Amino acid sequence: MVTIVLHMINEDPVVGEVSEIPVKTDTLIFLKNPRRRDGKRLHYLEESAETAAWPVARLSFIEILRGEVDE
Repeated sequence: MVTIVLHMINEDPVVGEVSEIPVKTDTLIFLKNPRRRDGKRLHYLEESAETAAWPVARLSFIEILRGEVDE
């Protein structure tokens, strides 16, 4: 699993894990364990939600956290 930070247009960043780094042809990004940067849950998701999808069109950029990618 790779931990990434989704930086969305006009929204707070969301942290989560993906099985593979997104590629340019992806239209949705599925995050496991989505949360805020401080580790708190996202108020707009159900407490039982383990995975959520975000459309790539709403993102300004994706940050891949150091040490999370196998070389």
